[in-house]
Amino acid sequence: MSSLTITSKGQITLRRELLQFMGLAPGQKVEVNKLANGVLALQAASPQGLDSFVGCLPPPDQVLSVEDMNRVIAEGWARQP
Repeated sequence: MSSLTITSKGQITLRRELLQFMGLAPGQKVEVNKLANGVLALQAASPQGLDSFVGCLPPPDQVLSVEDMNRVIAEGWARQP
């Protein structure tokens, strides 16, 4: 069990080993949940907004040029009733 010191501003600093254990890097956010008997539970905050979608799709099988994309778009519109 690690002990932390509270600063005069009411802040604590988590030791590197705890950050690594939680999989946290500088700039990431932490969620704090209040449990019974004065216990706090920390966990890495879930990404919000567009950042949560980054990397969720596999890379494309092939890379299309702008001309290829325009052709595919035009063909798609041409099939519209």
